[in-house]
Amino acid sequence: MSEKHQPSLLQALGLVTAILMVAGNMIGSGVFKKITPMSAELMNSSLILWAWAVAGLITMLGAFSFASLATTTKEAGGQFQYFKNVFGDFFGFIYGWSFFSVISTASIASMAYVFAESLGNLFHVSPLLESCSSYSIAGVIFPFQNASIKLIAISTLIFLTLFNIRGVKGGGWLSNVVTSAKILGIVLLIALGLSYSGHHTDTPLAIQSINPSQTSNLLHISAFFTAMLGAFWAYDGWVNITNMASEFKNPTKNIPRAIIIGTALTMFLYLMVNYAYLQVLTPADFAHLKTQQGSIAAVKVAGIVLGSFGITVISALIMISTFGATQASTMSAARVYYQMAKEGYFFKPFSLVHKRFRTPYISLYGQMIWASLLILSGTFDQLTDMLIFAAFIFYGLGAVAVIRLKMLGKLTFTFGYPVVPFLFLLCCAVIVGNAIYTRPLESLTGLGLISLGIPFYLYFRIQQSK
Repeated sequence: MSEKHQPSLLQALGLVTAILMVAGNMIGSGVFKKITPMSAELMNSSLILWAWAVAGLITMLGAFSFASLATTTKEAGGQFQYFKNVFGDFFGFIYGWSFFSVISTASIASMAYVFAESLGNLFHVSPLLESCSSYSIAGVIFPFQNASIKLIAISTLIFLTLFNIRGVKGGGWLSNVVTSAKILGIVLLIALGLSYSGHHTDTPLAIQSINPSQTSNLLHISAFFTAMLGAFWAYDGWVNITNMASEFKNPTKNIPRAIIIGTALTMFLYLMVNYAYLQVLTPADFAHLKTQQGSIAAVKVAGIVLGSFGITVISALIMISTFGATQASTMSAARVYYQMAKEGYFFKPFSLVHKRFRTPYISLYGQMIWASLLILSGTFDQLTDMLIFAAFIFYGLGAVAVIRLKMLGKLTFTFGYPVVPFLFLLCCAVIVGNAIYTRPLESLTGLGLISLGIPFYLYFRIQQSK
């Protein structure tokens, strides 16, 4: 079929779906468990909440910056589109390459795996192929380890891929239902924590201003930023909605609104639920949970307040939440590779649109296959750890793009310019610098993985020239 006769993506989604998709991309497993490592770092209730608040405010700065960029195009592709338009083809491709090879697929693999673990624990799934679990490839990859969990995770990806191929309206509907359930579940957790009147080993929590003279002996600034990395993992995903711009009604207005409203809603829920957690257990209690393999903060809190019934309910909520986050990411991420291929910067079949369902079906299949291989390899957590700082390099580039477009007079409306993009850029620089300082090996390895995209860029440029 000639390119001009290719069907296009269907513009069918509205503002409410966009808002719920922003929240759905963000609310995964982090909100239920990240207070544990954060408590181990900070050991102070007020500082933990400040870490969530500061991370949320930095995320909001990013939301305002990218909301400005979202007014510049109606095309799918999100950051790939912005960077290509502002900085040129190379920067756009390097982002898209990083997004496909690790950032999105490893994240989808990780969330599907956590969902499978939750389902396995809730329904006591029997292990499979235990006799083969020690088999390895080069002593690094163990494809049959936790085989039953991996099988559930891959089956989940197959189901979600097939479901999303059948139409964007159905995918949007599923995201709306699951995200609404997640929000109701978090509201339940907040209510449980705030109504708890049992014994607390610490004095009642009061949010206090941070006094540097009081905290200087507790932690360094670097430790505070390290603790915030856990919060950033929970907040991550707010920008993914931009990947689907061409499938939303009035995208230059609805997507900026959705980014800001969805991010603000999620930030409010995160602050409230962590405040509720700290009404039930102390930071020392949560820090102790870190030493107990498989312990999840939200499950522990629910168990204390409601007993075994609470454990079952919150375990089911985590299962629903990770399923919803996997669905939202599966749906939105595939549009980036579709747009790259459509413009000649990725493998051509990824640009194909299903004639009946009007969805990028080859892009969805390719994403599913690569994420499934990452699940089998068991390397997705290492990959996301290596590239978590890289996300903030690209976020910082987004702020630079806003500044550059504004200076060139090509951006008619900006949120809080120049304070918002400059402040967000500064925050990204500090976070990236801190990551390189505290985790130099992982950071440099991440940069190496990104640089592997260069030969692929040259290959696609040669293909274009032909």
